[in-house]
Amino acid sequence: MGSRDAEATRRRLLKAAREEFAAYGIAGGRVERIAAAAQSNKAQIYHYFGSKDGLFDAVFDAMCRETVDAVPIDAENLPEYAGRLFDSYERRPWVQRIATWYRLERAGTGDLLSVVLASNEAKVQAVADAQARGVLPAHFPADVLLGLVIHLSGFWSSNVPEFDAVVAGHSTAARRQVVVDAVAALLS
Repeated sequence: MGSRDAEATRRRLLKAAREEFAAYGIAGGRVERIAAAAQSNKAQIYHYFGSKDGLFDAVFDAMCRETVDAVPIDAENLPEYAGRLFDSYERRPWVQRIATWYRLERAGTGDLLSVVLASNEAKVQAVADAQARGVLPAHFPADVLLGLVIHLSGFWSSNVPEFDAVVAGHSTAARRQVVVDAVAALLS
């Protein structure tokens, strides 16, 4: 098998695993379904990723890197940053589901992902620097302010279905505007 074939197989496995883990979590995800969806076999999963947990880690790491690359922070315009995070969640609905499974099944059980740590440290520092320059208010510490912005950006995509049913009349544009306005209000 050539290196292009190997890379194509790896990409198919990651995509199939992303869908499987978003739907069923780590414990509920099945390598048989992942292999079938990727038109591969279980042996390839173990060859490329070592284990089902290794496959989940690869999916989570790729998802985080994609988010970090696609949505860089703009500490001088946190409302629009939150809007761009919202946009990212709309385009990639699996992100919130996989992050929820990660929190439920992995919190406190292993090593922290360096890409996420480095990104969060850089974002907190950017917010702290903007606060020091007077661009952002300092009534919340930088890390708390960043956490609030991130959580507001995911507000619509992290609700239970019963809440979604009650607020179903809001268009995507209206939901995005709520996020932007809420972050702006937080900063006022």
